[in-house]
Amino acid sequence: MPLRHMHVRTADGEELRAALRALRAKMDIPGSFPADALAEAEKAAVDPRLPSLDATDIPLFTIDPPDSTDLDQAMHLARNGSGYRVHYAIADIGAFLTPGGALDAEAHRRGTTLYFPDRRVPLHPPVLSEGAASLLPGTIRPALLWRLDLDSSGEVTDVEVRRALVRSRAKLDYAGTQEAIDSGTAEEPVTLLRTIGTLREELERERGGISLNLPEQEIVERDGGFALEYRAPLPADGWNAQISLMTGMAAADLMTYAGIGILRTLPAPHADAVQRLERVARALNVDWAVGTPYTDVVRSLNPSRANHAAFMQECATLLRGAGYAVFPNGSERPAWHAAVADAYAHCTAPLRRLVDRFTGEICVAACAGIEVPEWVRADLAGLPKIMESADRRAGQVERGCVELVEAAVLADRVGEVFDAVVVDVREKEPTVGTVQLHEPAVIARVESPPGSPGLPLGRRLRVRLTEADPARPKVLFAPA
Repeated sequence: MPLRHMHVRTADGEELRAALRALRAKMDIPGSFPADALAEAEKAAVDPRLPSLDATDIPLFTIDPPDSTDLDQAMHLARNGSGYRVHYAIADIGAFLTPGGALDAEAHRRGTTLYFPDRRVPLHPPVLSEGAASLLPGTIRPALLWRLDLDSSGEVTDVEVRRALVRSRAKLDYAGTQEAIDSGTAEEPVTLLRTIGTLREELERERGGISLNLPEQEIVERDGGFALEYRAPLPADGWNAQISLMTGMAAADLMTYAGIGILRTLPAPHADAVQRLERVARALNVDWAVGTPYTDVVRSLNPSRANHAAFMQECATLLRGAGYAVFPNGSERPAWHAAVADAYAHCTAPLRRLVDRFTGEICVAACAGIEVPEWVRADLAGLPKIMESADRRAGQVERGCVELVEAAVLADRVGEVFDAVVVDVREKEPTVGTVQLHEPAVIARVESPPGSPGLPLGRRLRVRLTEADPARPKVLFAPA
């Protein structure tokens, strides 16, 4: 499995843009914002509700993809005695919205930001999400400022979140952050990302949690067209994610204390699914000692090995079924997230996800010892349905875009033979499965003729492209 960006043939930009417009129309994707919502956003952008606490002296920084402008999070990491102190600023979109107003209603209709290769369909108007509310460097912004104190092992010992004015000093990206840390040129607040991130990864292992760092397909714009690349997550991606996970777990604790909240949930994998995974491991020659939790097996994998890469794809099937659970009363945690191996809440991306605004409001109220706003209580019960629908649509958009670009990139290569790895085989139909090409960055269906031997899961295979139709869109391979 490739662990670097692959330079591949590009699909025609104008044709694909037309196809993407058609895809948006077919999926009934929201278009421009209603006039009343835009008017609210433009007014709020110049006249937000600002907090009294000034925390602009904290030298925060962001870590995001280079072209991102909707910046939800900024952090500062420091030593604190024998432990550590994390300041984590989360964009305060609530400072710009009026509950029950036109802008709030449109955010409820959208639920989440949707990403297409040629544009994003934002949760909030860009004047806010990419402007006045975004934690852009050198600008003073309202934020929910988390302070998390950690001991020497990385365990959280104290938490506080308050509204504050903040100012990010620098916009970093993952590759540059990784290079600076590896080369020893990073300043201590950035270097501590590795220290704290590694400690939190070890705590995740001890809890029985799991993070699957699978290489991802990315659609990139190049020379007026679009192409597919593989992107292997860097260690810095994982360390950064641990800061967000830690904050989400702290939010779950605060909401539990308050007796009201909404948690992100994931059921534990069924015993039958784990047993199937054990059979797949044997078929792929992946070591799985008797009694070893599957989470420990996953951590031992090397995605650059074909059989390990295929097994990681199979492991992803255990992480399905995520949802949301509301608890309006009571003090016990009502839900669990199996991958986090703890109670967990979405709270770090309010510019891009509706539910995070509600989580933030509850946590601020809990820390201040005040009542949760009535508008939060009134809307909470309906949030799971809104978010699950929005998440489902986001997944459909992502897959639809990838399938469209795959078909467009390969449209004039029908009949060619490619090097691939079989990453999935249907258990009850072993002549049908999924292959991942070495180049271009395509993951698609493969079918052997009826009566053929089963596909070799986890093995390299030469495959011939038999169909690539952007109009459907569909890509199909057969063993060569």
